[in-house]
Amino acid sequence: MARRLLLLLDSIKFEHSIFALPFAYLGMVLAARGFPSWEKIIWITVAMVGARTLAMATNRIVDAHYDALNPRTAGRAIPKGILSRAEMGALAAAGLVAMLFAAWMLNPLCLQLAPLAVVVLVGYSWTKRFTWMSHAVLGLADGLAPAGGWIAVSGSIDLPAVLLTLAVALWIGGFDLIYACQDVEFDRKLQLHSVPARFGVAAALRASSWAHALTVMVLALVGLAVGLGTLYWIGLAVASALLVYEHRLVSPDDLSRLSVAFFNVNGYVAVIVFLFTVGGLYV
Repeated sequence: MARRLLLLLDSIKFEHSIFALPFAYLGMVLAARGFPSWEKIIWITVAMVGARTLAMATNRIVDAHYDALNPRTAGRAIPKGILSRAEMGALAAAGLVAMLFAAWMLNPLCLQLAPLAVVVLVGYSWTKRFTWMSHAVLGLADGLAPAGGWIAVSGSIDLPAVLLTLAVALWIGGFDLIYACQDVEFDRKLQLHSVPARFGVAAALRASSWAHALTVMVLALVGLAVGLGTLYWIGLAVASALLVYEHRLVSPDDLSRLSVAFFNVNGYVAVIVFLFTVGGLYV
């Protein structure tokens, strides 16, 4: 049983939750103007990990057929027969229960809004079947994290929470545009929808650049709205430089370094923005 659980967690890249947590913590520390109680931090963490587990496990089930046909993803657990859809479904259900229970423990508004978040988290996996705007839906799914962290502490929806949601949605949607470029021919062949498949790789990379430029602008508005100090602006400058570097790693004619752009650089951006935001509350 322990081995099956490890396989399940590996199949959804559970360890990458550490890169997603800074999104939720961003809203949390800004709403609290520092760090809230350990109880709040724990339940926000449980809610975030549960939400990501639900979304990733659902995606593995929904996309299993296409994953089996795509050479890039054919080695995933369900296509290879290592894990069953039922096992992955049980993991998704566990994530849902953890998310809803944590929302209940946080405050009434979190629990009331949780079903809407579930619709976005689960519904994203079907969007490539009918719209090339699927990247925006994925961005929204991740953008809900900082809003959730804010609401968990404040019990209300305020302007900074909306701005944080928009910033993270643009950020995630922007590098999903890059990530989708590696499957452009497969998507066209299977009639799946994406910006690269519909408009071409060059157009997708340009759109990603614009999305990330807007990300920086919205994060600047967050700094102004909350009144963050010098360290925040230094961190924003560093994050901006990393985003520029990310875009220099790929081009319409060379996507060989795409994995570096997607995982490493964006992981650094998430952590840097969070740490310098905390610093900006004090300096």
